[in-house]
Amino acid sequence: MQPIPNVKATAAVLFAVSALAFSLPASAQQQGGEANSVIDRGVVDLPVPAEAQEDQDSTGGPLTFLQSLFGGPQAGAAEQNSEEAALAEVGGIDGGTDASTVRAVDLMAAGGNQNVLQRSFFGQVRARETADLSFGVGGTLDHLPIAEGVVIDEGETLAALDLAPFERAVERAELQLEQAERALTRAEQLEATSVGTRTRVEDARTVRDLADVALREARDALEDAVIAAPYRALIAERLAANYTSVEPATPIVRVHDISQMRVEIDLPERLVQRLPDIRNHVEFTAILPGADEPVVLQLAEFQAETQAVGQSYLFSFALPEGSATHLLPGSSLTVTASLPVRNRVVVLPPTAIVVDEVRDSYVMVFEPADGTETSSQGTVRSVPVEVSSTNGTSFVVSGVPEDVELVRIGAHLLRDGQQVRRYTGLKSDE
Repeated sequence: MQPIPNVKATAAVLFAVSALAFSLPASAQQQGGEANSVIDRGVVDLPVPAEAQEDQDSTGGPLTFLQSLFGGPQAGAAEQNSEEAALAEVGGIDGGTDASTVRAVDLMAAGGNQNVLQRSFFGQVRARETADLSFGVGGTLDHLPIAEGVVIDEGETLAALDLAPFERAVERAELQLEQAERALTRAEQLEATSVGTRTRVEDARTVRDLADVALREARDALEDAVIAAPYRALIAERLAANYTSVEPATPIVRVHDISQMRVEIDLPERLVQRLPDIRNHVEFTAILPGADEPVVLQLAEFQAETQAVGQSYLFSFALPEGSATHLLPGSSLTVTASLPVRNRVVVLPPTAIVVDEVRDSYVMVFEPADGTETSSQGTVRSVPVEVSSTNGTSFVVSGVPEDVELVRIGAHLLRDGQQVRRYTGLKSDE
């Protein structure tokens, strides 16, 4: 709206111009340029703007000068044209198709890892097996050459009792067996000459068999007096000291089976019930100390009963062979469980979501003009989506097509099918 000029000043100017027009000769009235020059010489002393002077020179009349001074129809039309150009620049009305009249939009990719739900769990490194080794016989601990924290190979000696009593027992059993065999031979010879009886032969054979069993037991006791590594093991703890008397089954040394290292985590009951086939639907990974990339864990086994506290199940995962040589049992790891979701979901900021008058939600999808991802211009298309939020700041959106670009900011200012251009940053000519 144009401002209203002072009425008295306007009337004075109109009166002066009228008097000037009647006082000039006809030739001067026909030549607007000369009349204007009279005004410029001081007949009517008014400031003449540069824009008005240009209009005056082109049209040659005082009326044109007054229109330029007080904002006549031509000035109003010029201001209207400037407003329309400004609206076309920001996309308010349909303008041209060049870069200066197409709205620039900030885009974001609707993809990445948003279609995978992840959850982290605290895990502990465990050996495949941990065992407390003991002697099968009692005696005096005479040999304990191992040191804690040392890795030993399968078959190496870990501890031994005083072997002298067991070696004597073996010799005694061997002699008794030889004696029984001689008695059996004599009984069979007497039976052959009808001097001995059949019953005597059977009794001698029984004595021989008992002596054979005693010899095997003595040899087994001799073997049980030595503890050998049942597998490649890490010595965790020595539980007895040298030169002490130990009873059978008394723990002597604790070892870890490090042929396969594992990670144990507690999974909540609710998660296990929702995913009965965890082995095939959930991927478990862990980042090992000193590694940049996560390793994939394989489910080895799980306890089919809940823990005493927490209603959780204990799951054991095997680490890849050779990847955990530097890990010790008891070390902590963070295990990440990744579950691909059936319905594609994307997390978007509030500025990318539009809600219409009927409370339906949609997003604006950018469609390149030439069908390539590097295209700078294109159109936007509204796509209905379903929105949910747990914190009020980020929104989970389902129904977004895969591998598309969305308008990240200002989606509510666009309309379906509007031509836009990709925002690439501020430039000096913008």
